[in-house]
Amino acid sequence: MAFGDLALKLGMLLVFFGVMVYVGFYCRKHSTDVNGFVLGGRSVGPWLTAFAYGTSYFSAVIFVGYAGQFGWKFGIAATWVGIGNALIGSLMAWVILGRRTRIMTQHLSSATMPDFFEKRFSATSLKIAASIIIFIFMIPYTASLYNGLSRLFRMAFNIDYSVCVIVMAVLTAIYVIVGGYMATAVNDFIQGIIMLVGIVAVIGAVLGSKGGFMASLEGLSAAKDTSEGFANGTVPGIFNSFFGPDPLSLLGVVLLTSLGTWGLPQMVGKFYAIKSEGSIHKGTIISTFFAIVVAGGCYFLGGFGRLFAAELGAAEGGSPAGGFDNVIPTMLQTLSPFLIAVVIILVLSASMSTLSSLVLTSSSTVTLDLLKGRVIKDMDEKKQLLIMRVLIVVFIVISAALAIVQANSSVAFIAQAMGVSWGAMAGAFLAPFLYGLYWKRTTKVGCWASMLFSSVFMIIDMLANLKVLNISLGFLQSPINAGAFCMIAGLILVPLFSLISRAPDQDTVAHIFSCYERKVIVTAKDSIETDAEG
Repeated sequence: MAFGDLALKLGMLLVFFGVMVYVGFYCRKHSTDVNGFVLGGRSVGPWLTAFAYGTSYFSAVIFVGYAGQFGWKFGIAATWVGIGNALIGSLMAWVILGRRTRIMTQHLSSATMPDFFEKRFSATSLKIAASIIIFIFMIPYTASLYNGLSRLFRMAFNIDYSVCVIVMAVLTAIYVIVGGYMATAVNDFIQGIIMLVGIVAVIGAVLGSKGGFMASLEGLSAAKDTSEGFANGTVPGIFNSFFGPDPLSLLGVVLLTSLGTWGLPQMVGKFYAIKSEGSIHKGTIISTFFAIVVAGGCYFLGGFGRLFAAELGAAEGGSPAGGFDNVIPTMLQTLSPFLIAVVIILVLSASMSTLSSLVLTSSSTVTLDLLKGRVIKDMDEKKQLLIMRVLIVVFIVISAALAIVQANSSVAFIAQAMGVSWGAMAGAFLAPFLYGLYWKRTTKVGCWASMLFSSVFMIIDMLANLKVLNISLGFLQSPINAGAFCMIAGLILVPLFSLISRAPDQDTVAHIFSCYERKVIVTAKDSIETDAEG
């Protein structure tokens, strides 16, 4: 590697890291109390909230793991996953959850999802259960974020992956510990801009290396696949078709990666902190645009992975040599040093933004929902902040250690590790949270049914994939399909068990839902009603 190329890449990285750390210290004035540290004082504007939502959504897992795996399996039809992420995971999430989440969580004075469950359903047991689920399944999700960087850093710098993990972990810890949610939000905005520009530049360069868009499509039409379970892949042109070789599995991926965000604590938590009604309107548009460009771009790029089959080589069963996580790095090898540096910063941005969101969610959940008032009876505000900061270090160290161990073993692919975590949490929380915001008849028994079913089922699925349990789940053996199944099951189980269990106290529920009936005065741009029309 030429010294000039290496200096360019390292120089861009140092500037990137310097800005991230500076923002952390600049925002420390906002993290002097729990409300500021966890929610930014509930005063975060639309641009910061929308970018925080988007960058927490899309990480290296998406860019390297999901885009590589599903692009290889579904071809250009994988773009549907990005479209689903934009329309269901962003647009509909903001429209259906945004306003109601902000209003009810402030009314209940809840700062975390487990705390919401306790106050909404008058059930401390739900709070504890939700906290444990988050604690268990957030760690493999967090660890999977680092793994998307390993092959990229080896390609760009030829340095040990452990060094990359440690540097990323330390720098993320610094700005989150010092600046809290506001530092995370500001850095997410900067990282989001990098992701928007980077993905467009990379797509143009990669397709250009294969003769352009039309030539790439033509080349993709000749690709075939004889992998087990993808028999339609033997049909010429199937990988540049509308729905690809396996539409049913594609639907499962769209559901898990799109609808799943509705139940993920680190995603829903963004709505807790948003500033105003106007911010919700603007944030909806910005977040949707961000998802179309970034998610749509990632999966669109991955859809052309089979054009690089010769460079990748074929393993047994028709999968690419080196695994699916090797697809995207191989596609990027021919880029210029400057664009490779852009890609590294793009993936770092995606990973660090999601990592910061996850560890902040985990530490605040464990501190406020598990330790406060139970393990530690007397916990004032200063002690809460101290414990949250300590736990951020603990979670980052554990996740980094797991990532390093996983990189040197034959543990599951990135997409599988994330699929188990995402499926378990989304399946457990989506239905209870959604019904809790909208339906007064929702009961804690219904919530328990969803949480227990999804957690147990995803653990069984994980053990079956690791060959600890000798059972076959058929179509649901895939963590992706299993996660989508758990979310759908939760949407059925919660109303079913709520209707057959004892109704909640009407006065309590009426008080909770009274927050939606509160009268407010708005400006003419939000409503054209006048007193004369009354």
